[in-house]
Amino acid sequence: MEGKEGRLRGNSRESRLSRRQKLVLAAVAAVLIIVLIVGLGLGLGLKNRGGGGGDDDSLPPAPQPTAIWQPKVNTSWQIILNAKLDIDPNNPVVEPDVDVYDIDMFMHQNSRAVSSLHKLNKKVICYFSAGSYEKNRPDSSKFPEEDIGLVLDGWPDERWLNISSPAIREIMVGRIEIASRMGCDAVDPDNVDGYQNENGMDLTPEDSVSFMTFLADEAHKRNMAIGLKNAGDIVKTMLPRMQFAVNEECAEFNDCRTFSQFVDAGKPVFHIEYPEGAPFNTNAEQKQAYCNAPGANGFSTILKGMNLNFGAEYCDGRQVRTKVLRRFSSG
Repeated sequence: MEGKEGRLRGNSRESRLSRRQKLVLAAVAAVLIIVLIVGLGLGLGLKNRGGGGGDDDSLPPAPQPTAIWQPKVNTSWQIILNAKLDIDPNNPVVEPDVDVYDIDMFMHQNSRAVSSLHKLNKKVICYFSAGSYEKNRPDSSKFPEEDIGLVLDGWPDERWLNISSPAIREIMVGRIEIASRMGCDAVDPDNVDGYQNENGMDLTPEDSVSFMTFLADEAHKRNMAIGLKNAGDIVKTMLPRMQFAVNEECAEFNDCRTFSQFVDAGKPVFHIEYPEGAPFNTNAEQKQAYCNAPGANGFSTILKGMNLNFGAEYCDGRQVRTKVLRRFSSG
């Protein structure tokens, strides 16, 4: 009997242990399910943060351009680099009613601004700095310290880059790819004229030609146009590869004839001047001088404040205020 009872007690303990294991396993499974649900909820919550205007990090790639856009001379435009457009994707309206908007790429990366402008038959140029390091950009951690040079004069938060570095070029390919996924019609790579400045990298005009050729090839692979920003010394060399120019202050420095080569080739010059009081209190005499500068005939001229915010004045006297969601300090 003892043996039998012992065996029975043993069987009972085994049965109880088996049930206990099942309970433990069930509890662990329940905890895992809760953790997964909470984790997914937090992830979605974080993804859906970020201001108004239809921001959404999970936006699918936008329709890509099917051919490289070639804008015409006298194409009208607005440029806003220091604020985010406030445009309703469901019922888009934008002021002014111009052909082209040049906007900061990163600031609009997770919004529907590009597709909204396309609904209004606007072309979109996406701006990013190709030749300078900005510490507040999403990819700033990727820049090797050895490829970062001196501070830009007047822009204490930016530093010149070694544009010949393979690492820098790889980062810029990533930026062009972002513009492509956004559906941008063109890119506006800034600060490609480091050779004209104290840069700490011994940059030359040949470096800029090589860099802009590289960027043009990458943009064109994705059916996007590209413009030359300033860099007057390389206009003649780069003109065949560029679809437009973006120039700042050629009237101020009596250098518009350099960029008129674009107009002669049937390509626009998107021209910005920064007169005192612009965009809403520009001196009439100064405006006249900027709008009729020697060599600037046919330029798409716009008068802006140096912060390139929401306001603009045109040579025909129009003053406009584009609706924006947020305004940011310069730099």
